[in-house]
Amino acid sequence: MKSVFQSDYMRQNRRKIIFTLVLIAITALIAVYSICVTQYPISFSEAWQIVCNNLDHVIPTEYADRLKSYIVWDGLVPRAIVGILVGAILGISGAVMQSTIRNPLADPYTTGISSGALLGVTLFVLFGVTIVPDAGRDAGMFASAFVFALVPCAIIVLFSVFRKVTPTAMILIGIAVMYIFNAVTTLLRYTCSYEDSATIYSWAVGTLGKAGWSAVPFLLSVFLVLLATVMALAGSINVLASDDQAAVALGVNPQRLRIGCLIIVSLATTAAVCYTGTIGFVGLIAPHIARIFVGSNNRYLIPSSAAVGAFILIAADCLARVVGTTGVPVGVVTALVGGPLFLLILLRQKKSSW
Repeated sequence: MKSVFQSDYMRQNRRKIIFTLVLIAITALIAVYSICVTQYPISFSEAWQIVCNNLDHVIPTEYADRLKSYIVWDGLVPRAIVGILVGAILGISGAVMQSTIRNPLADPYTTGISSGALLGVTLFVLFGVTIVPDAGRDAGMFASAFVFALVPCAIIVLFSVFRKVTPTAMILIGIAVMYIFNAVTTLLRYTCSYEDSATIYSWAVGTLGKAGWSAVPFLLSVFLVLLATVMALAGSINVLASDDQAAVALGVNPQRLRIGCLIIVSLATTAAVCYTGTIGFVGLIAPHIARIFVGSNNRYLIPSSAAVGAFILIAADCLARVVGTTGVPVGVVTALVGGPLFLLILLRQKKSSW
């Protein structure tokens, strides 16, 4: 017979799984409803019919119908899918960063990824700097953002290889690189035109509006690889989250695991940033919210953080679309909502949860 402790343990685990599944279902419902959330008057029944027609390869003949079909099928549907995938990637990345570095302020952008990607976009917009010069504008911009976003991660890895650094030092190196890159980007923006400055600004604040169907297969692959990899490492991350000495005693190399997780998270976050720009606070607050409901065990925290991140981003994007007369970038909404929410969580969160 099972003991009382075993029954209680299994009941708690079931609650954690149910929380994650319920949140996934709610996120899916919001994503489905989001296909009609736009400044253009389209009802949900019209939007759903447009999706069905496109799946059946039915082409509208009237101009108004073609316009609605373009807005829903080519704009809102991939936008919803990308929002879920990017939110999940940021949520997972934030959970892994906070657990491996053991710092509640760590998130996917702590290493300077966003500032590196922004500098890459700025250099491409102003000077056409890219590793694929013969590609189109979007491909060239993504390639430049991807390469420069990996530079801060490479700097941290080099410091870690040639000189043993603490988790706190990793964050400080990332912050230092972030300030340097942001300063260079600011100087370059003083020399650009209004149109180029607007392009750089819209990318800097983060938006889902630029990601189309071409981004979906790539981001889906990134999400699946990231989830599978970190879930395989979840047990080791749990050990690392407690203490480096305990990790060594249990056969885990803290420095190697920390650097490996940093590289994995940086690659995944860079892929997301290239398509959406800098969307702040999702990777920071999603693990904190998930930790309140499922605890600090990464076997449950990682998938739960993915669900919370996806929920936050798709809900914030729905709100961002209807604000004002033209909508606002989703990064503005996540910052406005995420900042006070993060402060509230820190005030109410128990120290024992870490």
